[in-house]
This record gives sequence, structure tokens and C-alpha cells, in this order.
Amino acid sequence: METVTAIRQSCFIFTPMFFDEILGHQHLKQHLKHTAKMGRIPHAQLFVGPEGSGVLPMAIAYAAYVLCERKEDLGQKEACRLKITHFNHPDLHFVFPVNTNDRVKKNPLSNDFLEEWRAFLNEQIHGNLFDWYRKIGIEKKQGRIGVDEAKEILAKLKLKSFESGYKIMLIWMAERLNPEASNKLLKLIEEPQDNTLILLLAEDENQILPTIRSRCQAIHFPAFTQTQIKNELINRFNIAESLATNISHRSNGNINKALDLMNEDSEDLTFERWFVYWVRAAFRAKGNKAVVNDLLGWSDEIAKTGRETQKHFLQFCIQLFRQAMLWNYGVKDLVFMKMQYDNFQLEKFAAFVHEANILEITKSLEDAIYHIERNGNAKVILTDLSLSLTRLLHSKAV
Repeated sequence: METVTAIRQSCFIFTPMFFDEILGHQHLKQHLKHTAKMGRIPHAQLFVGPEGSGVLPMAIAYAAYVLCERKEDLGQKEACRLKITHFNHPDLHFVFPVNTNDRVKKNPLSNDFLEEWRAFLNEQIHGNLFDWYRKIGIEKKQGRIGVDEAKEILAKLKLKSFESGYKIMLIWMAERLNPEASNKLLKLIEEPQDNTLILLLAEDENQILPTIRSRCQAIHFPAFTQTQIKNELINRFNIAESLATNISHRSNGNINKALDLMNEDSEDLTFERWFVYWVRAAFRAKGNKAVVNDLLGWSDEIAKTGRETQKHFLQFCIQLFRQAMLWNYGVKDLVFMKMQYDNFQLEKFAAFVHEANILEITKSLEDAIYHIERNGNAKVILTDLSLSLTRLLHSKAV
């Protein structure tokens, strides 16, 4: 197997931002190009897809097509494309979740983080929300798109376009719009100005205000296939087919996770360590008060990491428990996760995850995410979750 050093030496930073560079989704590319060519561009569109499904690069490619490709003068077209590659086209605006950090002490807006955003797009255009929070140093906080940001959006879209006729507002992770900001944008979406395009990008459209969602034309992105990811890793990064096959299987259609696994930069490695310690302690804690102290210490350690990290870890746990159940019931073709920490064997653990406890385990994890997101005391939430898991792991299968 190739070493990580060898892989990194063979890699180069490649940021897809035009249709001919985008991985997969041929039918969506053709649809977007056709509607733009025909001048039928809906003023408000919602791009929805799971993490690592290419929503952000496709939205940028679409914006580039609308702003640049219809220009007749070749020089103007090339100049326009060059601005897109630097993410500084004056008619393309970006909004994304932010919070205060060491540099921005109060009233954070997307404009305050444009330098970091451009670097993020160049380095991790498939990156997830947690990657972005780490980039700007707010991984212990929750990012938001607030009402002050909505006022900035309205002010920018009132201006005339500088070059391209169109003004485009790209709102990444639109589910982070708070209710006040959503209501402020609703009138703009209901009564758009001429030649204005609002692109809302989301992983979970159900978290977006229904009145906004209903007024947008939605385009849904499927996850990538295992073959698409494997071929991308081989062709783009020149890694061995056996390694690319292994990574594509473990990534479960998520190109961001595939790239992290390729570079051994996935948070899953840390999450595995936390998970293994947690379930082993929870299993031993029944009837053993001394081990309960281990669970309290674990809860305290995780509580110090920050809410976004905690939510990300608990989502990882939900996925891992589901994988264990699939293994337990013989659906091994759908098991893509492989544990690497401390000789933890998923196939042996799977015997303890079954129809009698999987629903309650999942609900307990989802409830914990819900309460953490709403600023509950993380240590109390995680301790309660741990005690519940102690009971559930000892449930007998029907």
C-alpha cells in the first residue's frame, strides 16, 4: 500500500469550478446549461445534497456559466473566468455561517472572512461545515447566518451589476439562516429584482423555513457512486487502484471524506478512539460503579471539545451503530466502515446491536444532538447518554 507521503507528493491542489471540471452529475450540468442558454434562469434556486456530493463546486460552476460563458467577446470571457478562479468576481457574492473568533470580536459577517473563504475554496472546495469552522477557528462554537447578514445581502443585491448583467448571491449551508434572517430574505425571494440569482445550498432542506423553501426551485444531488470516487482518485491523484477501491468503499459516496481518508486527515480517526473507549466502558459499567467513573471522565473530555465537534461525533456514532446492525443481519455489502483503533472488531461488536435496541440507541443519540445544538449542558447530556447506552447494550435480541 502506498505511504501517505507518496500520496501527498503525487497530489496537487485542484479546485473544480467550471462544468467541464466537475465530477459526475452530467444530467444536472446539462439541465443547468440548457436553462441558462435559453434564458430561463429561476431567480431563487435551492441546491440540496448530502455532504461531499459536489453541491458547492456545481453552484460555482453554474454561477461562472451565467456570468461568463454567454459573453461573445473571447477576451471578456477569459477575463471573467479568471476572476471566478480567484473568487473575486464583483457580481458573485458569498454568504456562509460565521461566528466571532480571535480576530473578529463582534458582529461577524461573511465579508469579515472572505480571505479565509477563498483559501478554503482553493484547499477544500468539497469541505464540510466542520472543516470550515476549523479554518476560521470556531470549531467550539456554532456558526450562523443572522439578521445583520441578511441586511448585507439586501444591500448588495440592490446595487447594479458591475460587468455581467446578473448579480448572484450564493448562500452556503442555508439551513444556518436563523428565523429573523430568513424572514428578512423572504420578501426578496418573493419579489426579486431583475437579473438577480439567489442560490441556496443545503444538506438538509427541512431545516430551511418552509415559506422560503416553497419559493425556490429545488435541485437534488445524489451521492457519488463508488466507481466515480475510485476513478477520480486514480485519475486526479494517480494512486494505486487497490487503495482507491478501499477508500471509495469507506467514503460511502462522500468525496470530501474520500479525500480526507486519502490524506489521513479524517476526523473519523479521532472519533473511532472516542467511540471504542465509550462503548467498552459502557458495556463494562453494568453492575460496576468504578467503571461509571470512566464514563463520567469520558463525558467530561468530550464536553470540552465544543458543540460542533460533539454533534459531528454523535452523527458518526449513529452511522457506526447502523453499520453494526447491518453486519449483524448479514447485509455485509452495505457495510463500508472499517475500524482501525485498538483492534476493535466491528463484526464482534455487531452482535450487541439488534432490533431490540437500535431504534432506542438512535433516538438517544439524536436527542443528544438536539439538546447540544440548543446549548444544553454537554457534560450532563453525554453522561445521560452514556448511562442509557450501558442499559441498551445489554438488551437481549428478540
